[in-house]
Amino acid sequence: MPATDAPTAPGELELVRAFVNTLDLEDGVDQLADPASWSAWADGLGIPEPASKAELARLRELREALRAGLLANHDRAPLPAHARQSLDEVLLWSRARPVLTDAGIALEVGGAGARALAGKVVAIVGHALADGTWSRLKACRDDTCRWAFYDRSRSRTGQWCSMEVCGNRNKQARWRERQA
Repeated sequence: MPATDAPTAPGELELVRAFVNTLDLEDGVDQLADPASWSAWADGLGIPEPASKAELARLRELREALRAGLLANHDRAPLPAHARQSLDEVLLWSRARPVLTDAGIALEVGGAGARALAGKVVAIVGHALADGTWSRLKACRDDTCRWAFYDRSRSRTGQWCSMEVCGNRNKQARWRERQA
């Protein structure tokens, strides 16, 4: 069960968390499933542009590549190769371009709509990888949930989007297995 009180991510990384959470596995609700559901979700971000079915398919691929990376963060593993490749492809598709700034090289996102969102998400991930905040963004270990959350624990060992829901459910299941 996606926890509405799951820890939010700092700064712009919250957009990545919200983007990954456009799929609610338990309820079967996908906010990137079709142009109407996209519009409802994107309007909340101030993105009035519609998205085509092909653009939504690309966004769903990006979302699942990110989710794979968030699951790898539990093991403190690097971004999986297939996820990195997907992010590289989306970066090209989004038409983001590198620009030199006072702080170094940054990605400038152009355009609008789905492509702009994809470029912004990948740019945020790149920045989070560089500043170390990426490793704290995780996907719930519960196979029926996989909700993205920001691990604020001191030890960086958080596994569940919510101890009250997913953590409790999984601990009870393990206890029942031991009792059987």
